Amino acid sequence: MSDNKSLKEFLQKIPGIKSVIGDGFYENGLWWMKFQIDIKNKFAWNVIQEMSCVINYLSLNERLPTIFYPVSPAPYLNGGPTEFLSWIIENNNAEFSSDNLKEWLENRLPNPIDDIEQWNLEEEE
Repeated sequence: MSDNKSLKEFLQKIPGIKSVIGDGFYENGLWWMKFQIDIKNKFAWNVIQEMSCVINYLSLNERLPTIFYPVSPAPYLNGGPTEFLSWIIENNNAEFSSDNLKEWLENRLPNPIDDIEQWNLEEEE
């Protein structure tokens, strides 16, 4: 079983990802990772779009056994999305490790991963 370390280190290289808040395993062996994206970073939505594509919907016929989604405590009790919006990646197949996801992301996200200009996908107006 992977310890999620390589995926954690990889995610922290992506522009706009502030920090990995936590990661672990459920009793059934499935893993999860929670992190924050700096929503004020000009490439935040590019990062969210690219990661959503690979993690949630890369192929209609062969989806990865993973899901990427936002989570938040009650905004009226805590505050706005700058501080309290987080993102989670979970898997639903114990055979698919966080190392497997890291490989998928490495091969499909902009390269090199930490080159901010590679994330600039805005359409020309």
